[in-house]
Amino acid sequence: MHSNKKRIYLSSPHMSGGEMKYINEAFEQNWVAPLGPNVDAFEHAIADYCGVGHAAALSSGTAAIHLSLINLGIEQGDEVIASTFTFSATVNPIVYQGATPVLVDSEPKTWNMDPELLEDAIRKRMSSVRRIKAIIPVHLYGMPANMKDILSIADKYEIPVIEDAA
Repeated sequence: MHSNKKRIYLSSPHMSGGEMKYINEAFEQNWVAPLGPNVDAFEHAIADYCGVGHAAALSSGTAAIHLSLINLGIEQGDEVIASTFTFSATVNPIVYQGATPVLVDSEPKTWNMDPELLEDAIRKRMSSVRRIKAIIPVHLYGMPANMKDILSIADKYEIPVIEDAA
């Protein structure tokens, strides 16, 4: 064993220090599963922050992407653009819906979706029978994707964007 070597984590959590209070509160009040007042408060805070009427906390990023694709009506024959450098959970919901993932490579600065390559992929498919129905950029390892350019391209081609920040 290499007990004297420090472990390097791929993506360690960023904690603020107050998490244990809420974890202990959930256990003490027996609100471990499925929901509870902390989840309700979280959903209300997110809805307020986003300026919308409702928000739903889901069990995983995969579930959130899947629900978003269902809400957009993604189905067999559709194409959805995603980043090449991501976890399978970004692409699996596309396949669950019978759609085809179209992978766009990363830019070296952020390792996230390259906006220029995104636009190239959209242009190449404009004459296709299939239509790009959504774009899923990923904010990888705490590095935000270039959303300004990605959203500008998405607006130009009227394609919805689902951000994967899981």
